[in-house]
Amino acid sequence: MIGALLERLRRAEEATRPAQPEMLAALRRRWEELPDHVRHPAQLLGRRGLGCEGTHGVFPRCNLACTPCYHSRDANRVRVDGAHTVAEVDRQMAYLRARRGPRAFAQLIGGEVSLLDPDDHAAALQAMRAHGREPMSMSHGDFDWDYLRRLALGPNGRPRLARLSFAGHFDSLMYGRRGIPRPGSERELNPHRRRFCELFQRLEREHGVRHYLAHTMTVTPRNLDQLAGVIRDCRHMGFRMFAFQPAALVGDQRRWREDYRALTADMVWAEIERGAGARLPWQVIQVGDARCNRTAWGLQVGDRWIPVLDDRVPADLQARDAFFAHFAGVDAGAPRLLLAARLVRLAARHPRIVSLGLRWVGRLLRRAGIWRLLRHGARPLTFVMHSFMDAADVRPAWELLQRGQRSHDPRIRATQERLAACSYAMAHPETGELVPACVQHGVLDPAENLALRRLLPLLPSGRQRPADGTPRRPLPG
Repeated sequence: MIGALLERLRRAEEATRPAQPEMLAALRRRWEELPDHVRHPAQLLGRRGLGCEGTHGVFPRCNLACTPCYHSRDANRVRVDGAHTVAEVDRQMAYLRARRGPRAFAQLIGGEVSLLDPDDHAAALQAMRAHGREPMSMSHGDFDWDYLRRLALGPNGRPRLARLSFAGHFDSLMYGRRGIPRPGSERELNPHRRRFCELFQRLEREHGVRHYLAHTMTVTPRNLDQLAGVIRDCRHMGFRMFAFQPAALVGDQRRWREDYRALTADMVWAEIERGAGARLPWQVIQVGDARCNRTAWGLQVGDRWIPVLDDRVPADLQARDAFFAHFAGVDAGAPRLLLAARLVRLAARHPRIVSLGLRWVGRLLRRAGIWRLLRHGARPLTFVMHSFMDAADVRPAWELLQRGQRSHDPRIRATQERLAACSYAMAHPETGELVPACVQHGVLDPAENLALRRLLPLLPSGRQRPADGTPRRPLPG
């Protein structure tokens, strides 16, 4: 009896450790892998997170036409096959779990995820979670209530997924959306953005399935000046993140319509700040290379956006450093009681973090304003910009990296530096590689999609019926 009691105590001690040894070891490996130029106090990778992950070759087909599109021209000649998707997702996630570590955020990404049967879509998400991944489905958002309900609920009518994370991609560069096949402006898409959010709000209201929604958008010279309006119009709809991707020369060349190199990161970020109505302090926490990613975490309080950390406030930088030092590996997604027990142990071990945390909360309350908080409440809202690279630069940079060589060309050398610091990886178990997303789309996708076209050819009619059996509109080729 005493032995059983001691065993229970041992298990309780292990379970309530603030961070598990395996995760701490994975973070150390990640930090050691980073190039020197990104190993600085603001770096999140290897300190708090491992980075993001994504699938590839699992369902490249889409039923909208985007200008530009990062997929190669063969993507829409590949049949959507649920068994292939689930098997490949499981294989890739297992490799990521073994190579990267026990927990990470991962995107179920390809062409259009809602072309999958809802059961196959759910099985893919469950496979990702089984390997310690927190999945996000990447979609254009042009699906109905019936699809979302069938995704979230099992055959018994009960939720099979307690939480759904979706990124809805909406911009005026996309053609073929139902009800607005050729949008003339970003504002014309706002009813579709709102409908997307309302579907998930209904799901949570009627079935208790929680959700996290991100809004993603490609930016080109054509819609740059409309970006701020999108934020102002849509920030209260229910999105928790707005992510913007300046277009790059990658994918199907037939869909390159503008001089994308005319855009700079500063130009796009200035428009994001104009829409947020605030300075967005992206340098306080950096994810990978600053030339690739900018992120600002904050709270939306009424019509004001409030940063959780300000890089101009020394006390905030001190709080950031303490957070990275002591909260490395702490699983914020653990059950609440377990998380509370872990935090109590953490505070007992490092009492200083309690006073630092209380002072940080005080600063945040002063920034937001007590009365404004009482009147409006606060919602987390994150702004992100991902700057992808042109395929013409990525290919030679990657080839040289594979040979262990540095380019003498400043542009290619800068590309090599960014690839080495990449925060977004994709798994290739067959070759034992983890590759940056820019390499996947700019170098590997064309051959991969050609092979998939042979493996999963379209039906003789060239059409494919969706999960509900209704005819699908023709897909762009």
